[in-house]
Amino acid sequence: MGSRKPAEPGNLVAAFEGDLNAIVKEYLAYCGFHKSESMFEAEVKERAKPLKETPTRPWNKKKQDLQADILSLFSMGARKEFFQLWNENIPEGVHKGDPTCKKLEFYLNIYFAIFPIKYQILTGKKSSVRVEGAMSEFKSYIETRGAVLSQTTEFLPFYALPFVPDPTKHPAYKELFLDHWVPDLKTRLETFLVLTLPARPQPRLFELYQDVSKEMSIQLQQLQRNVVDAEKKATAYVKRYNYLQSDYHNLIGITAELVDSLENCINGNMVTPEYLQTVCSRLFTTQLRESMDTTRPGTAAQYVRSSVAHYSPIIEESPENLAVPPSLDYTKVKHDAVYAESRECAKLLQALRWRLTQSQEGEQRTHVVKDYISNDILGCKNDSQLLTQLLNHLTSDDVIVQQYMSRFINALASLSPGRSYLAIGPSIVTQLKVVVQNEKLDLITRENALGAMQKLSLRRGPQNAMIDNGLVEWLVSVLEDHENQSDYMLEFSAALTMNLCLRTAGKRQCIPLRGKILKVLLEIFDHQEIQPFLNGTLYSLLDLDEIREEAKAMGLEDMLKCFMEEEPDSDLNRQLHYIIKKLNLDAVAEEDSDDEDEDENEEDADQDSMEVDLDKKELLRPRSGELTGEKLLLAHYMTGGGNAPKKLYR
Repeated sequence: MGSRKPAEPGNLVAAFEGDLNAIVKEYLAYCGFHKSESMFEAEVKERAKPLKETPTRPWNKKKQDLQADILSLFSMGARKEFFQLWNENIPEGVHKGDPTCKKLEFYLNIYFAIFPIKYQILTGKKSSVRVEGAMSEFKSYIETRGAVLSQTTEFLPFYALPFVPDPTKHPAYKELFLDHWVPDLKTRLETFLVLTLPARPQPRLFELYQDVSKEMSIQLQQLQRNVVDAEKKATAYVKRYNYLQSDYHNLIGITAELVDSLENCINGNMVTPEYLQTVCSRLFTTQLRESMDTTRPGTAAQYVRSSVAHYSPIIEESPENLAVPPSLDYTKVKHDAVYAESRECAKLLQALRWRLTQSQEGEQRTHVVKDYISNDILGCKNDSQLLTQLLNHLTSDDVIVQQYMSRFINALASLSPGRSYLAIGPSIVTQLKVVVQNEKLDLITRENALGAMQKLSLRRGPQNAMIDNGLVEWLVSVLEDHENQSDYMLEFSAALTMNLCLRTAGKRQCIPLRGKILKVLLEIFDHQEIQPFLNGTLYSLLDLDEIREEAKAMGLEDMLKCFMEEEPDSDLNRQLHYIIKKLNLDAVAEEDSDDEDEDENEEDADQDSMEVDLDKKELLRPRSGELTGEKLLLAHYMTGGGNAPKKLYR
């Protein structure tokens, strides 16, 4: 039997060319491109291409009349009759699921609320009852059906509209009374009605687009789920790899010690049972240790052999049983961190960071950070020249060196001992401020510098330096430009703002900015991931009479109540309740204490966390045969592993 040759793409197009040309012609006619339609038909005829005739689908006269009635009621300002037709004819699925419909309906309610005011302005005839009734209807709407948009920045100011005595003089509502506002809204209404209640049949090209768009949306959702699953698996594999690598280092260390013991035995120094017990305790689980009798000949060797049966590739020992990494030749480390060429310097900074971020939480990680601090790895304690040279990497011409220096500082700042160490260096906060404010520098460098500052702001000394350097005003400008900020910048800017505003000096820097900062906090209130920081900032700022009065004048209480109606029993609701309560106090005793807190190191230890972002988007990729990470440190920076120069810094 002969095989059937599959149709080529060109042949498939030819088979359906008449239908495709008809679809194009129909679309051009629908959009009113009559010249293009005529030229298209002429060229099809000229090239002898098929053009299938399709029957003209009739218009829906009922929907055409319905559109006209709705637009007429809109122009008359007949709110009740308008929304009766609107609710009866707009499909329920569009009402509940279409964000365009929800937004348009909100603006329509605003239009009918201010219609009597605009009528008075045009005619000069006053009717206070009608104005009050229209505002009452709008208030009822925002408390019920319109409450779903209360966390949308675009609509937040309008929730105070019913409580403003004269909206025409309020700057927030100035645009509503401009000449173009009503015609623009009417155009939006007409477009929506044409699409939602189509009197004219939609072209088949639009129907095909909708089908394809829906299918692509489903595929995209599936791909996003696959990415999430892949990231979870990758995290699990990284964790398993870290366990295996830690055990490998443990075994190498024990092997070296046993070789030393064999050499001692040759020289006549016998191995004691206590030493053997120590070695075995590092090899086996608690259960095996308790049952092992190393005083009997052959017992330890027997357990070494039998341990193979207990070994599993997925190690489930607790972190405290894992080996700690060996110490390094920090003289050589510091020298290369300053003087090595860019790629080698970046590899070293990456390896030092990985040793910290990929260590197991507990004894292993504590050992690593204390090893760095005791050897003054950045020069914060005793070597200001080294510190200056390393901080210069933050503004290096090499983006990778920039990034990896800021990532390493951020990783150190993630742990309480690291924050204590970094706080010693007086120039660190100043240099980090320069980095975060320099928009010409790499974004990831700036993000990590900001992350380090936020963590250092848990300490009083760095807090003072940041406040004295005017960081509060800059943070407000970052939050104001929230639409152009990365999620990381937005989150850590909000957290740092809260930490600085807990101090009296930080709060007082907000007094000249009070209108701006209150407006910004409300604009970004719908970002749920930063709401706790926004609440903390707002609660702290209301300690000051000037800011409290400004908040009352702008109707803050009514705006916060709109947020509270969304989730009556949520933690957010309870937090906002306390903020409103504080807002309404006649006088507030400032709760900030500027006294030195002797236990601040212990208090911030519960905020230790090593972010996954610290090791994401690595720019440095190893070349063939190139050592990186722990292998690099063990090969080139082990204690006694090389002759470092005596004079390191110039």
